[in-house]
Amino acid sequence: MSELSLLFLLLPVAAFSGWYVARRGSERTSGARVSELSSNYFRGLNYLLNEQQDKAIEVFLKLAEYNRDTVETHLALGNLFRRRGEVDRAIRVHQSLIARPSLTDEEKTVALLELGEDYMRAGLLDRAETLFTDLVTMDALASSALTHLVSIYQHERDWNKAIDNATRLETATGESCGSLIAQFHCELAEQARARRDWDEARRCLDAALAAEDDCVRASMILGHIEAANDNLDAAIDAFEHVAERDVDYVPEILSPLLDCYARAHQMQRAEEFLLRMTERHQGVSPVLALARLYARTKGEKAAVEFLTRQLHQRPSVRALMALIDANLHTAQGEARESLLIQRDLTRKLLEGQAMYRCTRCGFGAKAHHWQCPSCKNWSTIRPIHSVVGE
Repeated sequence: MSELSLLFLLLPVAAFSGWYVARRGSERTSGARVSELSSNYFRGLNYLLNEQQDKAIEVFLKLAEYNRDTVETHLALGNLFRRRGEVDRAIRVHQSLIARPSLTDEEKTVALLELGEDYMRAGLLDRAETLFTDLVTMDALASSALTHLVSIYQHERDWNKAIDNATRLETATGESCGSLIAQFHCELAEQARARRDWDEARRCLDAALAAEDDCVRASMILGHIEAANDNLDAAIDAFEHVAERDVDYVPEILSPLLDCYARAHQMQRAEEFLLRMTERHQGVSPVLALARLYARTKGEKAAVEFLTRQLHQRPSVRALMALIDANLHTAQGEARESLLIQRDLTRKLLEGQAMYRCTRCGFGAKAHHWQCPSCKNWSTIRPIHSVVGE
């Protein structure tokens, strides 16, 4: 829950507390206590908005003492405890709320949802799963409960249950979860592919494409399956479709695609594809692949000239390394020693550099991930287009 959400949750607390104190005491006494409550309340909000959660908790604990039956105060406290990592205290707060016989059904439902989030933060996924499943069964805050269930099943890699609950979430909210469901089917397809169960893998890919018409990952997996079964034309078509659909995935399909071109004796088609990609793709991967192709088909001199032209257009440490390696074949004496030093320096520049970054949370990675290891979003890891990156 964000600070703004907590602020709106706590707004009624000050008003109610003021009314309560005024009702209990004399006009003079209650006026003083209302003033104190108001001062403490806004002081707590100031701490909260300035991310001083420890001080905010102290203030709201004092506010809660004026009326132990104030549900909103205890919900806010539980949230603050969970946000600062004191999950045990958050669990106790929410459990004590649920135990109150005076709670309305709506209040109890909210408290149950908060308790489920506490369990998730504590890693008690079985308890959280049971609680959220009960909420869905009661049709109480079903969309929120289903969202959490999908997260749990993703974490447990139970893709079938994740698909089932994401489908139910679509029905509950009216919003499409197609791209998410497609990723789950792709995970199942990858598992089947690892077992070499081609029929099951294809069935999962069909389901992924039914969920998301133009799922890039499904086309990529299909390319690998067709290549493994020597259906080279079909594999080439699938990999090329990935590049046409989303050029950022070119680095991921280049190696298997070029292998398919070679096995199918379609190197002219390979050159045409790489030329298109050097025009469309910002990165250096197609350039390096085309340079290697020229080295084999036209000679090292043509490859060096091509790399030199490309370096003027798109400076790249990786392309520079390739150019140094190409020149090392003919260099001798001091020139060779100089090139070796340059190669060593450029290699050190690349060591430890993240090649990919999540567009949502900024997580950096050396390899591509379909799901961000940090924020858990799908298809958000993209190549870093920079002098030392892609």
